[in-house]
Amino acid sequence: MATPAAGTITQASATLVRALGVSDLTWLYLVAVVNLNTVPVVASDGFRVVWLWIAVVLFFFVPQGIGVIELAAQTPGEGGLYLWTKESFGDFHGFLCGWCYWLTNMFFVPALLVFITGIATYVGGSAIAGLNDNKVFYFSLTIAFLWVTIIANIFGLGVGKWVNNIGGIGALVIGGVLILMAASIVMGHHSLMHWHDLSPVNIHGLPMSSFGVMCLALVGLELGPIMGDEVRQPRLTIPRAVVLGGVLSIILYVGSTVALLTAIPQSDVAVVQGLLQAIDKVSASMNLGWVLLPLAILMAASLAGSTSAWVSGSARILFVCGLDRYLPKSLGRVHPRYHSPHIALAMFGFLASLIIAMSFIGASVKEAYLTLLDLAVALQMISYTYLFLTLLRRSFSRSTRVLCFPRPFLKLVAAVGLVTALLGFTMAFVPSRQIESIFWFEVKMAGTLTLFLAVAAYLFFFYSKARSDSPFEAILGSIHDS
Repeated sequence: MATPAAGTITQASATLVRALGVSDLTWLYLVAVVNLNTVPVVASDGFRVVWLWIAVVLFFFVPQGIGVIELAAQTPGEGGLYLWTKESFGDFHGFLCGWCYWLTNMFFVPALLVFITGIATYVGGSAIAGLNDNKVFYFSLTIAFLWVTIIANIFGLGVGKWVNNIGGIGALVIGGVLILMAASIVMGHHSLMHWHDLSPVNIHGLPMSSFGVMCLALVGLELGPIMGDEVRQPRLTIPRAVVLGGVLSIILYVGSTVALLTAIPQSDVAVVQGLLQAIDKVSASMNLGWVLLPLAILMAASLAGSTSAWVSGSARILFVCGLDRYLPKSLGRVHPRYHSPHIALAMFGFLASLIIAMSFIGASVKEAYLTLLDLAVALQMISYTYLFLTLLRRSFSRSTRVLCFPRPFLKLVAAVGLVTALLGFTMAFVPSRQIESIFWFEVKMAGTLTLFLAVAAYLFFFYSKARSDSPFEAILGSIHDS
């Protein structure tokens, strides 16, 4: 099967604007990786999860960063993960990797938006307390937040990056304030934490259902290369931003988890509103109740930034698949004025709206949120399995020139990351204690994944045939092959 000439994609991508520097990309990484909505889900399993954080950082996050830096240097350009997999394993695997990647965010972005709506119900007090589990309210507000984000990104990265930057700053401030408040509680000897809770003897019986969520929480370093044609000096910018954003993300995740459990008993942690719970309780005990509203606004801004980052990254995968003609070619169009992939962004918004509607059928707000999160884990681990397989194959291939790290080191990193990604995928099917119906949870997980992977295979082969039947594509293919 002929692949369109690389120049075709490059020429179309050249209309994109290189708007991202080191600081922009660092904030993008921070806001994409640090999703504070996952902290209460993880913290609900107690202090033992700190050991899981350490394991996921060492065996998944660090290999991810190393892999992204190396592969971005070897194969720069718009599409990142999709492009790397396609070059290493062929068009079908590249498409499947890209499909799972953007589909991940079809589930994860609604989960973020549900969390933002939860913030609104919490700070609204008694006036809207009755809406705390009202599905119509959550659905309406979530859809509204989604389309505001889509429209902001259609106006281009010149506008969208400021949503990301503000979100990154918000995540840093929220995490920092929560950690400082928790430190004051510990110093005042009012902490719920006992140091023996963190003892290595408590490693046995770790809550492995949280492992997949932690892996999902620590994805995002590949976002820079996915927007490679919109990054200034990508060979220098991406590695620096990966290191800066990665270190800050680790500090905020581990610190926020410990801080939350320091302030609230494990059994009382609310999955959707846990962080605000902690801030509310701690600020009240310190006679600083007034800080709740501004911090809630900052948290909403942080999550809005996360939503914007994942929407923009996912749309770029749809955009490149449109250029490759494995999805409708209209997805590869760039807005003549704003220079953004507006059709791809609008398509993402439409499909995400359907997912949001489906997720509330026959489920409470809490279960809808957790099911969305676990589906996102499973799909994301498929795309990351491709990332580590690509790194492993290239590290063993003598025809591939390694650019940033020694070849034996890359082999080890790729193998460790691959095993961890597969474990994360498996753990997505282990329900947390918050799930009431295990049977329906497993049915939704297995059925939804099977359906969407089958749709991916159908679309690939349908559009492959359409491309091969086109005289124009045949000419492009013959030029490329020669």
